[in-house]
Amino acid sequence: MNIQEAKNQVKYSVISYLSKDEFGEYKIQVERQRPIFLVGPPGVGKTEIMSQVAEEMDIALVSYSMTHHTRQSAIGLPFISEHQYGDDSYRTTEYTMSEIIASVYDKMEETGKMEGILFLDEINCVSETLAPAMLQFLQMKVFGR
Repeated sequence: MNIQEAKNQVKYSVISYLSKDEFGEYKIQVERQRPIFLVGPPGVGKTEIMSQVAEEMDIALVSYSMTHHTRQSAIGLPFISEHQYGDDSYRTTEYTMSEIIASVYDKMEETGKMEGILFLDEINCVSETLAPAMLQFLQMKVFGR
């Protein structure tokens, strides 16, 4: 597959994921959508593909290099919260918003675009402590639960 074919496949996938029915609901539910995984040597154009697709589709792009992230910066910092279950109160650990997810909200606010691409670059280089959280994010689209 050449770079143009790869770009077309990415674009077709994004079009499919963002297409909506007559009620404004995604035709492919977000929970059923799967990440797009681009593999190739440095400099082949993976980031550029995502940039061009986002520009051509007039959607937002948040590109994040994962090489320098720690578990805390990716999933957020832990904090203790109080929860009431019936008559009993329990303390549980929750997480602040991750830098990655916060950057998505920042981009939406900055551009006014509510749909887009979150491109996690160099995901194969994450630290051992971050790898399980990244796998959870890719599988369930959730950080820190």
